Amino acid sequence: MIYRVLRAVLPFLARMYFRPVVSGAERVPQRGPVILAINHLAVIDSFVVPMMVHRKVAFLAKAEYFEGRGPRGRLVATLFRALGAVPVQRDNSRAALAALDVAGEVLARGEAFAIHPEGTRSLDGKLHRGRTGVAQLALEGGARVVPVALIGTDKVQPRGTKIPRPHKIEVRFGEPLDFSRYSGLGSTPPVRRAITDEIMYAIMELSGQEYVDQYYKRPNAA
Repeated sequence: MIYRVLRAVLPFLARMYFRPVVSGAERVPQRGPVILAINHLAVIDSFVVPMMVHRKVAFLAKAEYFEGRGPRGRLVATLFRALGAVPVQRDNSRAALAALDVAGEVLARGEAFAIHPEGTRSLDGKLHRGRTGVAQLALEGGARVVPVALIGTDKVQPRGTKIPRPHKIEVRFGEPLDFSRYSGLGSTPPVRRAITDEIMYAIMELSGQEYVDQYYKRPNAA
């Protein structure tokens, strides 16, 4: 019951707080496995996008958010689950593989999964080279990929800010990308790179960000 209430109320509150301008949400397929590939400017990005579409979207969140005790801990865990968060351990050497496994399970069930191909949020506002895990998921899960651009979330939650601030944002959904043409070629590094670069180019066109063909390296003080 709590889950259903939160699932109904949270998107309404998010729209009131962030005043989002949403375009292209109807492009997200309502059935079948789909990956939402999103640029990454703020911590809240993974929470914003699932609240802007009409189907449940799963995304990864630190397992510690689901392990809190007491009323507050249970409330946080319920909130995260209502938003579609899936717990994953991120502090071990197998974290990346574990994340891909979890995402693969979501897609195998014919559900939607949100991912940030850059791997970490960009603190310089530029769009950086994507990690090829998104391509691997698309190939293995037979999923279409919808590029998504967030604009303004870095103003809602600037670096070092924990509590989001009221600020207008934009959420732009692009046309779904179908990579079935690569079927039979295998998930080789060149194929994964070609798919990932196509996804990043689509995000760049939506966001208007400057593209940097290098993986982003977070400053030590970030």
